[in-house]
Amino acid sequence: MFDGYDSCSEDTSSSSSSEESEEEVAPLPSNLPIIKNNGQVYTYPDGKSGMATCEMCGMVGVRDAFYSKTKRFCSVSCSRSYSSNSKKASILARLQGKPPTKKAKVLQKQPLVAKLAAYAQYQATLQNQAKTKAAVSMEGFSWGNYINSNSFIAAPVTCFKHAPMGTCWGDISENVRVEVPNTDCSLPTKVFWIAGIVKLAGYNALLRYEGFENDSSLDFWCNICGSDIHPVGWCAASGKPLVPPRTIQHKYTNWKAFLVKRLTGAKTLPPDFSQKVSESMQYPFKPCMRVEVVDKRHLCRTRVAVVESVIGGRLRLVYEESEDRTDDFWCHMHSPLIHHIGWSRSIGHRFKRSDITKKQDGHFDTPPHLFAKVKEVDQSGEWFKEGMKLEAIDPLNLSTICVATIRKVLADGFLMIGIDGSEAADGSDWFCYHATSPSIFPVGFCEINMIELTPPRGYTKLPFKWFDYLRETGSIAAPVKLFNKDVPNHGFRVGMKLEAVDLMEPRLICVATVTRIIHRLLRIHFDGWEEEYDQWVDCESPDLYPVGWCQLTGYQLQPPASQSSRESQSGSSKQKKKAKSQQYKGHKKMTTLQLKEELIDGEDYNFLQGASDQESNGSANFYIKQEP
Repeated sequence: MFDGYDSCSEDTSSSSSSEESEEEVAPLPSNLPIIKNNGQVYTYPDGKSGMATCEMCGMVGVRDAFYSKTKRFCSVSCSRSYSSNSKKASILARLQGKPPTKKAKVLQKQPLVAKLAAYAQYQATLQNQAKTKAAVSMEGFSWGNYINSNSFIAAPVTCFKHAPMGTCWGDISENVRVEVPNTDCSLPTKVFWIAGIVKLAGYNALLRYEGFENDSSLDFWCNICGSDIHPVGWCAASGKPLVPPRTIQHKYTNWKAFLVKRLTGAKTLPPDFSQKVSESMQYPFKPCMRVEVVDKRHLCRTRVAVVESVIGGRLRLVYEESEDRTDDFWCHMHSPLIHHIGWSRSIGHRFKRSDITKKQDGHFDTPPHLFAKVKEVDQSGEWFKEGMKLEAIDPLNLSTICVATIRKVLADGFLMIGIDGSEAADGSDWFCYHATSPSIFPVGFCEINMIELTPPRGYTKLPFKWFDYLRETGSIAAPVKLFNKDVPNHGFRVGMKLEAVDLMEPRLICVATVTRIIHRLLRIHFDGWEEEYDQWVDCESPDLYPVGWCQLTGYQLQPPASQSSRESQSGSSKQKKKAKSQQYKGHKKMTTLQLKEELIDGEDYNFLQGASDQESNGSANFYIKQEP
């Protein structure tokens, strides 16, 4: 194994636009005063608290009728538009080395338009901006320094089954020995030495050369899946030289005997580790494959797109009608947002027909078996019905869980969901979730788990109570037993660091932290950004990655916003402050749970205790338990 010791003979050397649907204005009751501005019609109750001015479009109206708790916006569209533009300003500020601020100047005012106009404009402006601006600089950011200086803990690779080595990470842990290049050497050739893992952070490992004992002066971070990391014995098998670091070369006269003593019984990497890494980074999706993907401007429908590039399993998809190939969309190959050609027709989903009458040369349909499989469901018995109420993550504001309604039942267990109080008249902002999706929840889920539920816009009976709302709307709650209640043993803990996709701009992957855990639901915070940009994400989401994933795959990582914000972090065990008042949020629910309330259908519900934020692994009935 150590035959290569002191042999120094060798040296080795990654827009086109779609038509927009206009929002229809519903008929107005004659008894309400109205204000008209730039063709837009607003209704207001009789004035109580004076007037207010919308910070987005400049609309002046009665303060009580304005949207959000802070009364800063006249509508949800302006609130979302302001948030999107503020985020854009924050990105620009970050490029200039400044921290983002909630008071970031709105870059462009616009009138109230259809529900998705703000989102569409945000996407379009980012695409235009991407042509002229450089990527956020990674200079000065190091995961190793970030982890060490703040005593952070990273989520282990085993938490990410979709990531390279996620299912075959094995027993890699502290004290595992590896052979690595020796940088503390004056020889002209590349030589190696043994090092032990002091700390793991995702794919990254803090290594210490063998023989340094408690001396950490030459400790260094590296990606354990890198090409220069080998199991003990690799040098001997490959004829590479093992040379002790110059700093400790004087400590022992017989280094071979020292290594035999130190490494007897020690763990090392599996002999085929590098082969497994290589195999786990082979992806079946290839450029020129055609898929159906959600239309980012009209969430209710899909469009044909073509795979432009594949990085670490993430796909850059270019919508087929994009002549200059700038109208794109990023997602993982296991994302629930992409499907095989013909999927929309097979389940009755809306689909935007392409103006292109035939495939372009070289393009071909992706084989259906490559897409993520959804759980088969039995729709023949009791099933979801149109009009049933539930709670759902808002796909346009992922920091909120909202009151929602099933608007259409499709085939194969798919549902079209609308967010109550903020739907477009033509249903263009309905979103497709599968019945087993971890992003939809039964009535009462937020209350049980002490999550702030966002009530319908304009709903005045606050604090919001589901029982009253169901009576008033003549609705029923979707049966609890139809929801997915499986909770995998995911391994995440509050405070763990990871790399996460900003799903509102999915080309960006950012330094992030797990701040809450509700069974299988994770709240992801982007370091250096304000809490209003947090996202609720499932523990098995393909948009979460281990620390070091970007480095391993060659993807651009977005660092925390500023050095000052990094220094302000105090550690993984720090309790996060209470969330600040956010746009597009309803009033906070009371924490006292009502144990029994009569529902529309006369059934009783028993509330079960919610899980703590620390963890909740294993299968559990953590929603509302319905009694017969």
